Formats: sequence, structure tokens, C-alpha cells
Amino acid sequence: MTQLVISGNYAQSYAAKLARVHVVSAYPITPQTAIVEKIAEFVASGALPAEYIKVESEHSAMQACISASALGARTYTATSSQGLLLMHELLHWAAGARTPVVMGVVNRAVAPPWSIWTDHGDTMSQRDTGWIQFYGESNQEVLDTTLMAFRLAEHPEVRLPAMVTEDAFYLSHTVEPVDIPGQDQVDAFLPPRERSSTLEVGKAMRLGSFTGPEHYMEFRHKIAKAMVRTRDVFLEIEDDYARITGRNHGGLLPTYKTDDADTVLVTMGTATTTARGVVDAMRADGHKVGLAKLRTFRPFPVQELRDLATRVDRIGVLDRSFTFGAAGAAFTEVAGALYAAPHHPQLRGFVAGLGGRDITAAMVREALLDLLTRDGPESSWVELKSRTEAS
Repeated sequence: MTQLVISGNYAQSYAAKLARVHVVSAYPITPQTAIVEKIAEFVASGALPAEYIKVESEHSAMQACISASALGARTYTATSSQGLLLMHELLHWAAGARTPVVMGVVNRAVAPPWSIWTDHGDTMSQRDTGWIQFYGESNQEVLDTTLMAFRLAEHPEVRLPAMVTEDAFYLSHTVEPVDIPGQDQVDAFLPPRERSSTLEVGKAMRLGSFTGPEHYMEFRHKIAKAMVRTRDVFLEIEDDYARITGRNHGGLLPTYKTDDADTVLVTMGTATTTARGVVDAMRADGHKVGLAKLRTFRPFPVQELRDLATRVDRIGVLDRSFTFGAAGAAFTEVAGALYAAPHHPQLRGFVAGLGGRDITAAMVREALLDLLTRDGPESSWVELKSRTEAS
């Protein structure tokens, strides 16, 4: 194992190389471009004997990956924001065709107005496509999760595409020490892809053909069942990865100081690091607060949330996107997961950090204090009201 000081973008690049991908196809977009630039260097130098397909758009990049995956190749791409939105049609296709493409997504706000900074609106817009979704907190977690995503997506009980996301600039362009597993370690963990249920050159087959109402619903049901199975399969995969590397990032919903907590805040991505420090400070002040990191949005950790709810009186959810419904997407999913649970803690949603605005320790503390002192499930836009009044 080697330690390198690299960005979150390069963490994705090294993971793709270690996974021995066969086909990479991508189109540049800030702040993702460095991922595929580094992979192109690996291919050009011969360090990664893969086919690198140059295309004219993100839509074409995803189509190339779907086609290569349908032939049994291990495939990878990366994108961000408007590029991900351009792929939207084909994200449904990738999941419906059960092609296990792995994609790195650098979370970036959606235009207009134009922004290159982070929020989760781009990937939340894809939450119903049938893709597995991971949200990374650190560069190390991004690398490790990308490697696990290949094995998970290609697992015969899953066969669904997966995206591994990282917050723009907080991870994509910030460097930190990352342990890079040896190629022999990765080969032991991630064997070559089994080429079952794939197209064969010279053999007449069909993929994604027309079907009528008598069969269509069954196809969707199979995807739904595969997504449910993903939870247990991923936990087994992460245990295997930990045996090889010594690292386990805590499953679908890692928790922090929740055993005796009265109040827990649910976070995603890099906001978790800030929130963890706030929990420590508020604990020192006598507040029994804790933290839960929503590491996977698909599959959604329903059972883990229900287990948490049995011992917590109040749960807040911090969304870094807004979907113009009752509240943020993560909050509504948490509320839905707990609706049929035997114990119903007080729930409250918070929206913060859109368009790259920093989620500061003061903002997290504000949210936790609000959760501790007020009742009601309505969503709050943290620090937005005061800024709007000031302007």
C-alpha cells in the first residue's frame, strides 16, 4: 500500500486504474475534468490498458459506456452538473438494461445562474433513475467507495449502475493523504467481471427491446428488488474490503455519538466533517447530540434509520439541495422511512450550502439548537432569512 497526497478527483482516477477498467468514455466539465485527464494519462502511458473513447457530449459518453458494458466490459465515466443532466435519458437506460457502469460525479450546482460550486441538486435530480448513489466525505472514502462500487454494481444479485459523488472543490480540488491499495490487493478484492447476460459478437440477441404492459411492470419490479438486495450485498463487500485494507467506512448510515443522544443531525458529504466537530463542542457544553451520515441515498438506509429512531427523540436532516416539494429530498426520504416505524421522533429539515456556500460550524450549531428547542417538521433555510433581509 502506498500513500499519496492527492485530490478527490485523482482518488477516482486511481480507483478506476486499480479496477482495471476496460473502457472509459467521458466529456470534460468543471470541476470533474481532472478525473478523466488523469485517466487519459494512465492510458497514454500504458499504465492502464483501456480503450479511451473521445465523444462530443456527456450523452454520448454514457451511451458508449452502456454499449461497452452490455458487451461485458468494465466501464467508467465521470461528469458533473449540466453534464449529468444531459445524461438523464441514458441514466434510465443504463439501469433498465442492467448495465453496471460506474460513474464519478463531482456535485456542482445546476444553472441558471451559472455556478461551478457544490450542492447536491444535480444528483438528487437523478434519484429515481435506478442508480446506486454514494456520497463521499473524504478523498480516502471516495477512492475506497469507487473500488467497492465496481464490485457491487457487477454483483450478480445487483447488476445496477453506481455513482460515487464528491463535493466540488471541497474534495475535487483539495488534496490530502490517501492510502492507495496495491494492485495485488485490489485484484484479490475485485476479480474480473463475469460476462453473463451480455451481448456476444456474432450471436443474435436483443437488449432493451419493445415490451407491452403485460411485462413492463415486472422489469421495474426486478430493478426494485435488486436495489433492496444492494444493502446486504454492500455490507458484505465492505467487510471484505476491510479485511484486505483495514478500512471500513461504516456501512450505509455511519453514526457518531448516537448511543445516548437525544437529538441527531443527518448530514451528507463534506458537511459531515464540520458537523462532527460541532457535536463534540456541544457535547462539551452538556448537550446530548449525535450525528448520522447519509452515505448512500440509493439504496436508502431505511432499516438503519428505523433502528436509530428507536433511541432518539429528535432527528434533523441537513439537505444541500432543494427539490421544491414539502422539504429537501433527504428530509422527505427520512420522513417516509420513519412513517411506518414503531417509534416516531420529532423531525425537522434544514437547507444549507446551496451553490457552494460554506456550511459553517455556526450554521450547524444553529440547526442543532433549533432542533433542540423548537417543535414542528417544517423546513428551515439556515442563515438564508437574515441574509435576504440584509440585502
